[in-house]
Amino acid sequence: MEKSRISLEIDLEKPGKHVGYARLPYSVNRSAYGWLPIPVVSIKNGTGKTVLLLAGTHGDEFEGQVALTRLAQELQADDVNGQLIILPMANFPAAKAGQRVSPIDQGNLNRLYPGNASGTPSEMIAHFIETELMGRADFVFDLHSGGASLNYVPATTSVASTGLASEEQRKSLMSAFGAPYGLMFASAPGSGSSSEAAARHGIPRLGTELGGRSWVHPAYRDICEAGVRRVLGQLGPIQADDLPLPPPVKFLTVERDCFVYATASGVFEGHVSLGSEVKKGDCAGRIYFPETPLRAPEPVHFLADGIVVCERVLAMCEVGDCLYHLGKA
Repeated sequence: MEKSRISLEIDLEKPGKHVGYARLPYSVNRSAYGWLPIPVVSIKNGTGKTVLLLAGTHGDEFEGQVALTRLAQELQADDVNGQLIILPMANFPAAKAGQRVSPIDQGNLNRLYPGNASGTPSEMIAHFIETELMGRADFVFDLHSGGASLNYVPATTSVASTGLASEEQRKSLMSAFGAPYGLMFASAPGSGSSSEAAARHGIPRLGTELGGRSWVHPAYRDICEAGVRRVLGQLGPIQADDLPLPPPVKFLTVERDCFVYATASGVFEGHVSLGSEVKKGDCAGRIYFPETPLRAPEPVHFLADGIVVCERVLAMCEVGDCLYHLGKA
């Protein structure tokens, strides 16, 4: 595979704690020989496992960005046996703008793996992460939340094919994290996700969905930070014996019929809340049409039994917008 054009200021082979930038070439009118700074932290000591920790894959998801920033500040080389490679703003242009996708190229980093060394900036970042970082890692952590348009119950996520890990192994790590819910997704070949990228390298990948609304919920950030530490403790790079034991996790599967989409463009009024148990055919809510006041509202229904794990937070909707999604017990 072609070598990445993104260069690192720090040497990932060097022991100790090092902070710098991955320099993404970016030549524009205001800066002919410019580059964009993707923050990278390496904490390396001993001979244990290497864990790659990502946040800011979507720039409007902040719990993970804050949790990894705090982790990078608090951990020193002596606290680590192995290596932690931390990218708190993986898609830097999107994270800098606070937007789901990059304002430069509209790139959704979690749909672009394996990327392209000579492609758009977002494709170059995907290529760099997969070729230069995942190749070094024994485990990938990719922290997400609902962003500006969605809100999630606090949950870990795992994809069936990730790293060829067994369901028992994946559930063990999700239990160590300790979020109230564990969402088990079916494999999605061709999705361009970090899950697929990790699977290509034969390494496990764990994700999260922790809140949303494009703000930081302190309780969810605490869940994220403690959960990451417990998983790192189970994997071996740090000690986490001082943390409280994780609470029980409710495991749910997520399938295609779990998603509810807008069937018209208008103003959506939801009828259920996060954590609600619903049945197939139940009314999820109604879409109103203030532009045509005498038009009757259009009901939207659930397509399966399940628990509401995600809700749309924006009232205005268009055909195809996700309004809710469920997890099946």
